[in-house]
Order: sequence, then C-alpha cells, then structure tokens
Amino acid sequence: MNNLKIVIRLAMAWVAFMAAQMAVGALIRPNTPPNPHPILFMLVYDACIVLAVGAAAVRSDWRDSRLLLALFLVPAAIGLANWIEGTWYLPNVGIDWGATLIYEMVSLAVAALLWYAVFRTAAVTESPVSSTLPERSFGQKLWRFAFCSACYLCLYFLAGTIIFPFVRDYYATQHLPGAFQIVAMQLLLRGPVFVLVCLTLLRMFRLPHLSGALSVGLAFTFISGVAALIMPNGIFPDHVRWAHFCEVTSSNFVFGFVVGWVWGHAQRVRHLAHAAA
Repeated sequence: MNNLKIVIRLAMAWVAFMAAQMAVGALIRPNTPPNPHPILFMLVYDACIVLAVGAAAVRSDWRDSRLLLALFLVPAAIGLANWIEGTWYLPNVGIDWGATLIYEMVSLAVAALLWYAVFRTAAVTESPVSSTLPERSFGQKLWRFAFCSACYLCLYFLAGTIIFPFVRDYYATQHLPGAFQIVAMQLLLRGPVFVLVCLTLLRMFRLPHLSGALSVGLAFTFISGVAALIMPNGIFPDHVRWAHFCEVTSSNFVFGFVVGWVWGHAQRVRHLAHAAA
C-alpha cells in the first residue's frame, strides 16, 4: 500500500471517529468540567488515537473479526484502566464518571465498526518476520508477563515520584488511595491490562525486535498519554497537565518498548543470515 492510500485511510478513520463521538454525544452527555477548546481538543485527541490505532491496523494481517476486536479493545482497555484510576484519584473534579465511561465505550464501539470498514479492505503489508510472537512454553510466557507487569509498577512510581513536587498541591484537593491500594491497582490491574494491549499492538505491527518495540512504545504512548494531555482538558491546571504529560509519555514509552523487546525477537537477522548463506 502506498503512502497516499495510507494517509487517505487514516483521514477517513479520523473523520469516522469524530462522527461516532458526535452521534453518541447527542444521546449520552456526561457532566465534565468545561474544556477551554472543546473542538480543538477533540480534533487533536482523535488524531492521536487514530494515528496509533490506524498504523497498527495498516500493518496488521488481520482482516476479519480479529481486526474489529483489536480496533475496539486496544483503546477501550486503556480507557477503562485510566477510568478506574481516575475515579480513585480525581473524585472532586466534577466528572460524572459513570456516564463518562458509558459514553467512551459506546463511542469506541461505534468507531471500531467504522474503522473496520475503513481498514478491512486495505492491502496487507509484507512483514519482514513470519511471527512477531515466537512460540514459547507456559513458563517462558509467565515470567515475561510478570516481569513486564512489575516494570510498569516500577516505572509508574519512578515517574510519579519525580513529578510529585509539581502536583502535590493539586492532589491535596483530591483523594489519594493508600500505598497498598496503589501498588495493587498498578501491579494486578493496570500493569497486566497494559501488557495485553502492548502484545496486541506488537502482533498487529508485525515488525522485528527493535522496530517492533519502538512502534509499540510510540503507539501505546499516543493512546495512553499524548491524546488526553497534549491539549488543555478542563481537568488539570496547565502546570499539572504538563507534569503528567512528561510523566506518562516517558514512562509509558519505556514500558511499551520493554514489552515489545522482551516478547519479540530479532528474526529478521536470522532471515538475512539464511539469505546470505
């Protein structure tokens, strides 16, 4: 598929996402803090999501129900994990969390159907690897999964500790869970969910070791951090938003890269070696 066709499909997916949000928004209107630039926020937010999800869809060899499920589950799983944390950390910002979750999930479901119509007819791009995720024993999978989940917890606390002096006053007006609750939520819920998301992205990108890890890190970061924090959002003051932007984008990129690196393999090198022989 040439670059022009890719750009056209991404543009179509972008318009489809905005149409889905506006249609669902006409029926479900959750109470949220006023956004200073609501239209611009939607344009930028949707573009970030579509760039990440669309890039994975174009690279994927799935053109059946697996593609439809991935187009929904990747952003929905990240959104749900962030929603759970938001209900704990931000109870006093004036968000109707229940209606917000329903709106987001329904919007993504409608968008996934439209995205599927956009990408299901795209030509499958040739991959330099026959299998992004090589066959491994249960034990090999288990230690990788546990290691990546623990990495998320460590990166979460490291990045959070660095920015906490810049956001301390803001969170004094909110509610911070206890240390045990934070550890349990990151290690047993958000970490595992994000590992599964990154593995789905890795399988969709079908790229070898380094390029696969970089692609997963970038895509995961765009969906989980850049989209919601690059523009003023009505929830965080600018200094808090930018602190979180630096925290989330840096830690999530490293996390996505680690998942891609640990689970992928440098199969392209072996292919080149066989070709030379």
